[in-house]
Amino acid sequence: MSSRKDEIARNLREVRERINRAAQSGDRDPAEIELIIVTKTFPISDIEILRDLGELNFGENRDQEAGPKAQTIPATWHFQGQIQSNKIKSICEWADVIHSISSEKEILKFAQSPRSHQVFLQVSLDGELGRGGASRSDLAQLADLVNESNNLELLGLMAVAPLGVEPEKAFADLAQINQGFKSQFPNSKYLSAGMSGDFEAAIKFGATHIRVGSSILGSRSPH
Repeated sequence: MSSRKDEIARNLREVRERINRAAQSGDRDPAEIELIIVTKTFPISDIEILRDLGELNFGENRDQEAGPKAQTIPATWHFQGQIQSNKIKSICEWADVIHSISSEKEILKFAQSPRSHQVFLQVSLDGELGRGGASRSDLAQLADLVNESNNLELLGLMAVAPLGVEPEKAFADLAQINQGFKSQFPNSKYLSAGMSGDFEAAIKFGATHIRVGSSILGSRSPH
């Protein structure tokens, strides 16, 4: 266990240093950046190590796996995967923050939860292709719907850089979309973007929440 703890602590320290450098190079305060550690496929013992190291934000994208982890480890739990309608009730039981809402149907279902949730709207950066998200033309309508609910708080936008596109280009596009969105919804001031391979570029273009897994916990086993 001690060697695993040493490995995780070393990786975490390196990621924190990279966050600090990226923030400072963009004249930003590193304290503005919230690190969400993606723990999917990794055991509860790893999450306990991270808790011991002071980390309190964990991300999952598989409801069935995340529920038992969240019940065991008190923390802020983030759902960031593709949303299946039949899983929403279950997701609401453990997730505090939802990063990947992209439709009116999803908003209405999450709004029925007895719990309050903070949410991001996922915007597509590649049209109809691969990585999911709402079209930018639908964002205002979806944001209005979230704001009309009693138990959903709209934090801002989330996006995933499209495959085959340079992260800097993708996140520059996202920054432009986000600027327009914040002018309409000034209380929605956060931006969830960036993963292990591209979080420095995301920070450069305004990300406030980054989702990092393998750079801290190592390569995932097929699951």
